[in-house]
Amino acid sequence: MKTVAVILFPELLLLDVAGPVEVFSIANRYLEPQDRYEILTIASDSLAVRTSSGITLTADSHIDQAGGFYDVLIVPGGPGAYKQAFPALQCWLRKITSQVQLFASVCTGAFILGQAGLLDGRRVTTHWNYTERLAEKYPEAKVETDQIFVRDGNLITSGGVTTGIDLALSIIAQDHGKKIALSVAKVLLVVMQRQGGQMQFSPLVADVAKDDSPIFRVRNYVLENVTEDFSVERMASLAAMSARHFARTFTREVNMTPMEFVQSARIDNARRLLESSNLPLKTVAYRSGFGSARHMRHLFVEKLGLPPSQYRRQFS
Repeated sequence: MKTVAVILFPELLLLDVAGPVEVFSIANRYLEPQDRYEILTIASDSLAVRTSSGITLTADSHIDQAGGFYDVLIVPGGPGAYKQAFPALQCWLRKITSQVQLFASVCTGAFILGQAGLLDGRRVTTHWNYTERLAEKYPEAKVETDQIFVRDGNLITSGGVTTGIDLALSIIAQDHGKKIALSVAKVLLVVMQRQGGQMQFSPLVADVAKDDSPIFRVRNYVLENVTEDFSVERMASLAAMSARHFARTFTREVNMTPMEFVQSARIDNARRLLESSNLPLKTVAYRSGFGSARHMRHLFVEKLGLPPSQYRRQFS
């Protein structure tokens, strides 16, 4: 029997706990007694833990009384993970993760692992809305923005909320084969492997603070006029800057090249039209500045991992 331990702390997201726990619990229905998972919850503070939704969970034990070995250790996310610090939990995690076979974070639980110094030099991910913050706070981590989950050695980090289910299914597939994992996925009415990554849920062009800088003015002009033809030279002229200086400044301030920004702005515009209208794909492509529906499809598959038609079915 394998032991799965889940850390509980104040203001955690309930689904980050319930999702993986239910996966392992349902897997037990298909496993022989000696192969099943024993699921334990461990509190970082008091045994009664209030989640971000207001529901209180009661842990099986406290980190001070917890044992020294677990097959799988899972750290959920939630507001508490990135708004609070847990010094005692950090110390405990640094010690215990050297003894477990596998440790993992769900969603923003990566921030707690980061507090403990366990992300340095590792490929990791978190919820798409927090990847930039994670990279800034823990610069030694190699943060990936589009993956549903990332495995690096004995560490698995997953994206937002429901990706804890994907993470747990991957562990079951590794332990007991794809057939068992697929049976669990069918019970939960989820797919074993999603098409596309987190990018299909997040805007490609991030909001920035409004100001009167030349870069902001150009950025805003592109967003309001995505159907126009743009080149670096034309955007530089709008900013009254040389093309070379403009390209360097834009890339530094926006974290993408000018032409990457134009492309991303067009994709985001197309996504809004796909979500809110029944316009033909050719019309969506035209109104978003793409030369053709074929070109739009190519960029959707490249950037989001799925074509416009499927994006519309999933999000409209």
